[in-house]
Amino acid sequence: MPTLIAAPTRIPVPGGKLIDEYIGRVNSRDAAVSIAHMRSPAGWSEPGQRPEFDEFTIVLQGSVMVECEKGIIEVPAGQAVITRRGEWIRYSTPGGAEYIAVCAPAFSPETVHRDS
Repeated sequence: MPTLIAAPTRIPVPGGKLIDEYIGRVNSRDAAVSIAHMRSPAGWSEPGQRPEFDEFTIVLQGSVMVECEKGIIEVPAGQAVITRRGEWIRYSTPGGAEYIAVCAPAFSPETVHRDS
C-alpha cells in the first residue's frame, strides 16, 4: 500500500538554512534515499565533505555553487547537478537558493564526512 507523507520534518541546521525532509532517515525511516526541500540564505556555506552517497540537486530559485577538487560549478535555477559518492565537494549559496536534494543512499551525519 502507498505511504502518504503528510508533512516534512524540519531538520535543525546552523547558519539560517532550512531543511524540510520529506523522505529519509528522520521523516520516513527510509535508509535507501532521502528527499529534502532546502532553503539557504545569501552567504550560506557548509564545510567541505566527502560523502558515502550520491546527491542529486535540482535548483528551483537562486543558484547553488558546488566546489570540487577540479573547480567550481554554478548551478542556477532550472538546472541540476549530480555529485558522486567519494568526491570532495562543498556547497554554498552566495545569493541564496531554494532547491531539492536527493541522496542515495539517504543522508546521514555519519556518512557525510564533513571537513573539520
